[in-house]
Parts: sequence; structure tokens; C-alpha cells
Amino acid sequence: MTMSASRLSTGLSRLDELLGGGLLPGTMTVVLGATGIGKTQLGIHFANAGRSQEGERGVFFDMTSRGDSQSHADYAQRMYDWTITEQSPDIPLLLPEIWDRSKVRRDSLHVFKQTGKRVTMSDLDDDQKIEWKAELNRKLEQTIAFFYGNFVQGVRRCVIDGMEPADRASDSFQFERFEYIYQQILRKESEWVARDLFRAHYRENAEIIARHAYDHSGIGCLLLCTTHETMLDALIERPIESGDVLSNANTIILMGKTKVDGKMGRALHVSKHRGSACQEEIVPYSIDASGLVLDA
Repeated sequence: MTMSASRLSTGLSRLDELLGGGLLPGTMTVVLGATGIGKTQLGIHFANAGRSQEGERGVFFDMTSRGDSQSHADYAQRMYDWTITEQSPDIPLLLPEIWDRSKVRRDSLHVFKQTGKRVTMSDLDDDQKIEWKAELNRKLEQTIAFFYGNFVQGVRRCVIDGMEPADRASDSFQFERFEYIYQQILRKESEWVARDLFRAHYRENAEIIARHAYDHSGIGCLLLCTTHETMLDALIERPIESGDVLSNANTIILMGKTKVDGKMGRALHVSKHRGSACQEEIVPYSIDASGLVLDA
């Protein structure tokens, strides 16, 4: 199919068809599904599609704070022979380096790597909450530098992965941090993101910042969220709470297991796609070495 210039391809032509031509730039898409259902592979497809459409692959921001990171590198290598470069969370990016492509153009950042923290308020006592919030704030500058540095180099899509399930989004440190990233980095004009990053050094760098301005309205965001629900039917019936990240999403893609004639399978469904016509089919898919394979 021919991609419209006003749409972002998911990297899967069948899914683009379901979405009426692809995802709308400048919006958030949420992908919901249980562990192992194929969300990260979908994120790889979407990020890789940026290479042919915008000239730059997308970037990954891993929100995992317990256990290992997501398998972005393994999947990308297997699916597209793409060697993902990772920004070290332990080495701060110095501001003069922000314009140096060799220093800032990295595919992935796992800023909470090996912190060992749980992701909900109820997991922590008052002192632990204060300590964890302080750590979040320390990581904030690295987060801003990662996104800003990639966006000034032409990146126009990002995948946020590692979001763990919580009974309420308002109780989750991850969702709190994601809201900041989305509202204060992804959806903010580049000049104001630069002001947050450079702070007292903004004025002396104003000229070069202006030369590297980018259009934030063209950036697409794919948020991958793990759910307790494994069956697609349960995801379709899942209610959306007021203030839930789902209520603010432009597009919601559900991925779950199905049972047909006693056989288990996988299928996806586009349950929401504001501002665009979309097909409401339930589409079976499989996963192989090339990633997701959707039925015609």
C-alpha cells in the first residue's frame, strides 16, 4: 500500500490498512497486552519504519526498573539486522555534546536500569517514596537530553516500553514519569524543551538552538503497556477510567490470546483511533523470526 505523507507507518502494511493508512503524527498510541504477546516486536516494526519514512529510525525509552531490560537489541538484530546503540544511564551527556551526532544519536536509553525499585506507591514506605522521587528527578535531565538530542538529529518516533500493570495509573511511578515525558518533552515546542535542558545556559546557546529547531507536532509515540489480562476478549471488555492514560490516547491497539475450536492463537484489534476511519476487525497474527505476521 502507498503510505500517506500525513501518516506514520507501523511497519506492518496490514495494520496500516486497519488504521486507515497508519498512525497520526503528533499523537499517542497505546498498545495493551500481556507479557510475551508481541508488543515489543510491534515497537521494533514501528521504530524501524522511521528509517524509510523519515530517514531516521525511532528510539526506545525503557521504563523497566526491576529485572532485565526489554529484548529490543535481540529482536532488532533478528528482525532487521539492526544493531541498537544504547545510551549509558551512568554517563551524563554534557551540553556541548548535544549537537554532536556521534555522541547523541543513540537508539535506546534504559535510565532506571538495575535500580531494583518497584513501580507503585503502595510498594514503598514514606522514606522510600522520598528517596525514589529524588532518583526520578536525578534521571530527568538524562531523559530530556536523550530525547532532545535525537530529535534535533531527525528522529520523529519513539517507543516507550516496560510499563508494568498497576491497579490504578495514579498509583504508578511509571505512569507519572510517562506523563511528564509526553507532556513536557514530546508534546512541547523544541525551544521550550531546550530551555528545560540548558536552563541558565540557554541564552548563550540560543542561536544554535534556533538552528536545530524541530517540529514536535510530527513526533509519534508508541506506549507499550503490560496487562494482567491475557485474553483479547477480556481486553476488549476492559473499562477505561477517567484520567487513565488510555483516555488520553489517540489510538489503542489491543493484543491478546484467542481460543477458537479448542486452539489457542493470537490476535489484535484497534479499539480506538480518533480522527480517522479504521477497520474494527479482529486480526489473527503469528510471530516468527521476522516479527509479527498478520493474517490477510
